[in-house]
Amino acid sequence: MNKNIFEEITIVIVLYRESIDLLSECLKSIKGFKVIIIDNAYDKELKNEIEKKFQIYKYILNKKNIGFSSATNQGIKECDTKYILIHAADCVISNKDIGILLTSHQRYKGCFSTSPTFYNESGKLTYTGGSSFESGRTNKPLELDGNVCVDAVITTTILFKKKDMEEIGLLDENFFLYFDDYDLCRTVKRHNKTVIQVYDAKALHSHGAIKVKNFFKKIFIRNFHFTFDELYYFYKVRKHNDILMKLEKKIPNYLIKSLVNFFLFRFDKVVFYISIILGYLKFKKFLKKVN
Repeated sequence: MNKNIFEEITIVIVLYRESIDLLSECLKSIKGFKVIIIDNAYDKELKNEIEKKFQIYKYILNKKNIGFSSATNQGIKECDTKYILIHAADCVISNKDIGILLTSHQRYKGCFSTSPTFYNESGKLTYTGGSSFESGRTNKPLELDGNVCVDAVITTTILFKKKDMEEIGLLDENFFLYFDDYDLCRTVKRHNKTVIQVYDAKALHSHGAIKVKNFFKKIFIRNFHFTFDELYYFYKVRKHNDILMKLEKKIPNYLIKSLVNFFLFRFDKVVFYISIILGYLKFKKFLKKVN
């Protein structure tokens, strides 16, 4: 592997409530690279423990959870190398496979980003990329026998040039947790660039769930942000009206269900319905602001 690769690539990892074991496993496989960590949970204890075990180029603690898109942009702005690898803590990739991503990126004219092909702990192929949501995206992984240009990839691990990302305007920070990857790839396509899933670059992805320990907070974070992010994504592709109308019809029923479940002490159901209602109201407020 070309030793210059360590001078060409910075790896950005965004955290929120990840365990030290998970993050350590991730960092062990990417030794030698500049690593920038953005922690949205302001976990000082984790920072101290990680910095005892690993050499981290920059470790930034955010006092509040600003979301994945904003934290990723924060990390990108801190980078001073030609290439950036956005990498999730629940993913393990070797230096060799990062090298393959770089070589593939340099090989294809007009390439914006390259992503590895993901497998789970059992060695089973898992989803990396495919069609966009508006084109009928499914969770079925692509059966590849070579590199392929796709409409979209998940941003678990993507390699790109910093200047290319800056030219398209970085990630849309209105997305908090969901749909940002599909929006990014849609923007890339509008700029006549391509997104490549690389067959020979392999990575282990555990597809981790939200790491929040509080059961009710986890329900709220997932459903509140998914509701808004989905509506906002389809607003950007001018297909949000049908989703919005269906949801509006359900809102009165959700209010009734939240009250019934409150008196039945089913507080998880209460949080579920209230989080969707609040996500809906946030989007309505957004629409009022832009119209």
